Amino acid sequence: MTDSHIETIRNLAYLLASVLFIFGLKGLTHPRKAVRGMQMGALGMFVAVLATVMAGGILSWTWVVAGLLIGSIIGVLMATKIPLTDIPQMVAMFNGFGGAASFLVAGSELVVRIAASKVVDPSLPDAVPPPAVPLSSLVAIATSGMIGSLTLWGSLIAAGKLHEFSFNWRGKKVWMSNALILPGRHAITGVCFAACLMVCALIVMNPGTAVWYWVLIVLAAVFGVLITIPIGGADMPVVIALLNSYSGLAACATGFVIDNTVLIVAGALVGASGLILTNIMCRAMNRSLSAVMFATLGQAGGDGPTEDEVYAGKVKSTSAEEVAMLFDSVRRVVIVPGYGMAVSQAQHAVRDLANLLEARGAEVEFAIHPVAGRMPGHMNVLLAEADVPYDKLKEMDEINPTLETVDVALVVGANDVVNPVARTDPSSPIAGMPIIDVDKCRTVVVIKRSLSPGFAGIPNPLFAADNTLMFFNDGKKAFMELVTAVKDS
Repeated sequence: MTDSHIETIRNLAYLLASVLFIFGLKGLTHPRKAVRGMQMGALGMFVAVLATVMAGGILSWTWVVAGLLIGSIIGVLMATKIPLTDIPQMVAMFNGFGGAASFLVAGSELVVRIAASKVVDPSLPDAVPPPAVPLSSLVAIATSGMIGSLTLWGSLIAAGKLHEFSFNWRGKKVWMSNALILPGRHAITGVCFAACLMVCALIVMNPGTAVWYWVLIVLAAVFGVLITIPIGGADMPVVIALLNSYSGLAACATGFVIDNTVLIVAGALVGASGLILTNIMCRAMNRSLSAVMFATLGQAGGDGPTEDEVYAGKVKSTSAEEVAMLFDSVRRVVIVPGYGMAVSQAQHAVRDLANLLEARGAEVEFAIHPVAGRMPGHMNVLLAEADVPYDKLKEMDEINPTLETVDVALVVGANDVVNPVARTDPSSPIAGMPIIDVDKCRTVVVIKRSLSPGFAGIPNPLFAADNTLMFFNDGKKAFMELVTAVKDS
């Protein structure tokens, strides 16, 4: 088989892989087709990898096989051992790994090309060195290095915020999930960004050395940390979507570096879909991307009402038996899941209660806020894992107009996404953010361990409303007690 035939087969395989990626993304737009979409995407990646390694140019199959084995083992362990509650952190890490792979490949290609440009065949009478690295490749290398490095370190910080890591600073415990504000942070970040651009220019102007590339990697890492640490944990769904887009853009730039068509297409798809998802998340929070990246959620000015002023003498606690009595004659129940459901792994107990209420003639639906949890679609994934039918998952815009007809709303672990202050207080950190209007339901039962605030750091008047009952308990334990109480009633 000639080289032209091999090249043709490889290009056809890349075309097939690209089509599979596109249809895979299309499948992910609906829960019913999501599994098939994932399978098509995985098949597309398998075809792309197979076409690449079979096309030749492999210096050592030992390293290729070793990399495939190590990566496969790590991937299987992560997929099987990491609990669903930690999936957002894993997604953030995957974004970072994608950025790291991009800047390492681009850097190695730069080193190889520089070495090749210095090799001269002395047997030739008029020996001249090969041409230097092309300008277009240098621009792509600099782009991949900058975006890839900031994606890696920004993703590491995001994963730490999602996992709520803490550290001691001058005798005080600092939680990474909070917005960590540095004095003069905008000026420092601006200087770091300008330095990154200057080093990118130096890479282009000095194609004979790789030193400036590794300087760029360090500066971009600092920039990635600086732009992520001031962002509060409540904005992490937006940050994850944006970092996902960055990882795709870095991969796309690396595709131009190594002249790999399928990498360019896949990177462009990830970059574009990440930007679209970022825009969707920003709209769901009624916030601009600039407000997320350069401001913070949860930095109240200090002149808002305190928890004592909101809750004092107004909070009514309840028990599983009392809540079970509410279900005796209900016709419609809405369950609003939040991160508390994920932490307590309550999704199966939630499903059991929903099935029990439906068996007694009640209509049960799930109201899903776009940014509930720690990543886009977090609640959908948990409920799907518990075999909750897809048609019972209602988006916020679909269910809000009908909440006034709901007999009982069960809020499990959600806080900011049901806080009516977003509608009533223009000075609130969450002012204007679309919420699920559970306060309009006839009765609201909030299942939380305490009255602690959400990521926005502000009290929730819903907990003290006349039609609200607080069931202080762990999410999973609360629903198991409710199932028992309903059966006994």
